[in-house]
Amino acid sequence: PFPEPFCSAAPGPVPKDYIRVYSMRFCPFAQRTRLVFKAKGIKHEIINVHLADKPEWYLKKNPFGIVLTLETPAGEVIYESPITCEYLDEVYPEKKLFPSSPFAKAQQKMMLEHFSKRIGYFYRISSGRKNGQDVSGLEAELKEKLSKLNEDLVNKKTKFFGGDSITMIDYMMWPWFERLETFELQHCLDGTPELKKWTERMREDPAVKATMYSVDAHKAFYKTFLDGNPDFDYGL
Repeated sequence: PFPEPFCSAAPGPVPKDYIRVYSMRFCPFAQRTRLVFKAKGIKHEIINVHLADKPEWYLKKNPFGIVLTLETPAGEVIYESPITCEYLDEVYPEKKLFPSSPFAKAQQKMMLEHFSKRIGYFYRISSGRKNGQDVSGLEAELKEKLSKLNEDLVNKKTKFFGGDSITMIDYMMWPWFERLETFELQHCLDGTPELKKWTERMREDPAVKATMYSVDAHKAFYKTFLDGNPDFDYGL
């Protein structure tokens, strides 16, 4: 089903054979889990949560009040994007996204830890730029971090970060690369040819295509976000 408009009243039980997803359309963390749903062909329904005006019933499900949250027909609730993605990979073992080797899986999780520490740069640079700050130092740091990712691909001699097909780590990192142009940071890929090729390959993936928004939509939403009045309904 397509994403629903915001649900202000508490929704009823989750339909049998479905998983319910509480999401926000432009949230990159939520997109990680939506990518996994699409890649694995899992039946799900989406309910969007208005993050600036969270309903009381939602805070009972997720005390942090963040997205993405999963709810099963049994009433089980799971949240935090790396946890929800791993849960889905285990519960729906067809087309596994994590490698079967415990060491290779641990390597992907370590890589995700490294990447998670880089996410802040995207937001600090764009909000700093909006506030008229000199962000050249931050941009240089981000370029250095991205060149390390490029090096990874060069050393592995693979098309993706876990091999020659897409695995979990690619989906976990993708949402921020989809938004590079929104953050006005696409030039940060200038010295990273392998990483650039990776982004081009990712754009061809059916799950990426299915969860992607246009640059214009991202930019329009992100402008409202930076202005402090996010338009969660943008484009509906």
